[in-house]
Amino acid sequence: MNNSRKSGRVTSGSSSAFDKAGTSGGRRARRAAETRVRLFRSALELIAERGLPNVTVEDITEGADVGKGTFFNYFASKDHVLGVMAEIQLGKVKEAAEMTLDGSRPMRLVLRRLMQRLAEEPGRSPKLARALMSSFLASESVREILKRNLLEGRKTLMEMVAAGQKRGEIKAGLKKQKVAVQLLQTVMGTVLLWSLHEKPGLDAWMEDSFQALWRSIAVSGNGQEV
Repeated sequence: MNNSRKSGRVTSGSSSAFDKAGTSGGRRARRAAETRVRLFRSALELIAERGLPNVTVEDITEGADVGKGTFFNYFASKDHVLGVMAEIQLGKVKEAAEMTLDGSRPMRLVLRRLMQRLAEEPGRSPKLARALMSSFLASESVREILKRNLLEGRKTLMEMVAAGQKRGEIKAGLKKQKVAVQLLQTVMGTVLLWSLHEKPGLDAWMEDSFQALWRSIAVSGNGQEV
């Protein structure tokens, strides 16, 4: 295996929600989940280096140290590997929803953490962010996967907004769907702009975007910077 890929910035780390997949399903399920993660990480680095059109299935399997036939046990095509990104992002939204429902943290902290976490995967490098954006736009199959996960994520965000309104932290008159869409647009737009300018760091970009979003939705008295 190419150890530089294994330890590279683009491929290091992943969402705990995705990495935990299959941990309760026995050894075979865990091994399958680990293989799927390796394929995804390999694809992610190669896409950042070359762009999706210039990456082959053989390239991905070589980087993941698995056979070409194994690839098709997990994905219908190389485009479908990017669907894992949508799964990871959806997992982060669901984790945030759990934090919202237990009521242990203020809504502004939950949303701030969520926005930062949603930026983690595409934000591993400006080059990766640009490559992912172009790949999503170029592939109809990937767009369909992304749309399905975005729809589910939006519904979950709407539930979070409703909880925030009930707790008196988010303005009651706002439409839940519009707030959910606004949050997603803010994250995606911020990552895109950062990938074009590259400075300052993405954390600073996302913090500014969060503060602007929170001030627009927070009940008076809850809009202070955090």
